[in-house]
Amino acid sequence: MSQRTKIAGWIAVGALAGALTTVSLQTVARGTMAPLPLEELQQLAAVFGMIKSDYVEPVDERKLITDAISGMVSSLDPHSQYFDKKSFKEFREGTTGKFVGVGIEITQEDGLIRVVSPIEGSPADRAGLKPGDLITRVDDTAVRGLTLSEAVKRMRGEPGTKVILTILRRDENRSFPVTIVREEIRTQSVKAKVVEPGYAWVRLSQFQERTVDDFVTKLEAIYQQEPHLKGLVLDLRNDPGGLLDAAVAVSAAFLPEGVTVVSTNGQIEDSKAIYKARPEDYLRRRGHDPLKRLPAALKTVPMVVLVNEGSASASEIVAGALQDHKRAVVMGSQTFGKGSVQTVRPLGPDTALKITTALYYTPNGKTIQAKGIVPDVMVDDTADGSPFAVLRMREADLEKHLGGGEAEQKDPAIEKEREAALKRLEEESRKPASERRPPEYGSAKDFPLQQALLQLKGQPVKVSKTLVERKEEPKTE
Repeated sequence: MSQRTKIAGWIAVGALAGALTTVSLQTVARGTMAPLPLEELQQLAAVFGMIKSDYVEPVDERKLITDAISGMVSSLDPHSQYFDKKSFKEFREGTTGKFVGVGIEITQEDGLIRVVSPIEGSPADRAGLKPGDLITRVDDTAVRGLTLSEAVKRMRGEPGTKVILTILRRDENRSFPVTIVREEIRTQSVKAKVVEPGYAWVRLSQFQERTVDDFVTKLEAIYQQEPHLKGLVLDLRNDPGGLLDAAVAVSAAFLPEGVTVVSTNGQIEDSKAIYKARPEDYLRRRGHDPLKRLPAALKTVPMVVLVNEGSASASEIVAGALQDHKRAVVMGSQTFGKGSVQTVRPLGPDTALKITTALYYTPNGKTIQAKGIVPDVMVDDTADGSPFAVLRMREADLEKHLGGGEAEQKDPAIEKEREAALKRLEEESRKPASERRPPEYGSAKDFPLQQALLQLKGQPVKVSKTLVERKEEPKTE
């Protein structure tokens, strides 16, 4: 058996394809393969030859082969991907939490690029880009027709160089150019503070290489300020995921040593694993365990975990582990439902394949794929409800998602709700910009946080009257 090296990683290339993926980086020698379909391979060779000889203009052979590989991989599911030289370099840079770009999380919508959110403090954030903005052009190139990775490549570049993004802002019914200077983005994945005497708030926006050390440092500061903490809110809203080992470590900070955090299962032996709350399952290399610096009281302090539709992948692992072990009350709305594990296998020194190899399961054996974590207590985004929740995309809405294949069929009732939400969004767009900005997470006007604090104090919580669990659609043959 060849030596295997596993490194959990996430794709952060200055812009993220919707929810981040939880991945394992491996080099694996496969000893057995099924017989190759010779007839289909002959057809592929024939098509390659016809394009080379008959196409209207010469085509680069390497590009033809690369495009064929990309198409083959992208047809599998929304998270499998072929990395060429540049995108593989960007992937490896992304695990560090720093990269050169404009600083936006993105997804694809109707052939355009939709901004999920600008990264706090990034050039895109300072330029005023907003969630929901559509990018129609990058410099002089129209986005329609480009793959997500191709659009990302055009937004990446050297520090100090400029890129012009043409933005379509539907709620203001206008299109306009924005010039952004690229720079190295250093994302701050952990925020924490004492929100009121005895109660603390810790927010994780991503799971990166530095997340666990930053998480421990922030909690040490909290305990210096509040040695007798009465309650803690762990905020995972809009956390798209990231490093698997970081998710296991954060879970282990609150759980008894040795209990199961998450398990994975797939076709090959390497995809079958159980990750527990113990150093050997979250430390990448031998050395000091940063969790040892945390006070023992953290294992028992009352907790609430806040989640929403933007909580995905690694953040769902943490929420699911704390929920199954009854260590915390999960509040908010049903999470994204990205419950698959991607393995990155180098194809050479500069290229790699990111392929879905397993599904992950909560300690109680529940799959999260296309369903997500259902909160113990459903809580709205605002005191007036969740007016735009129905517009948010989840894993089950993605084409070719595992567990369903095609996106969920359109429900007439939901479509009617979406039309009403779009009308409300149009009315909202007429308000001054200052009134449209949602309350900052962790602020006194953060409604879900205030409900979490009431839960910790044993006081009545304003439970949502409109949010309901989205059931998994039955498969159709």
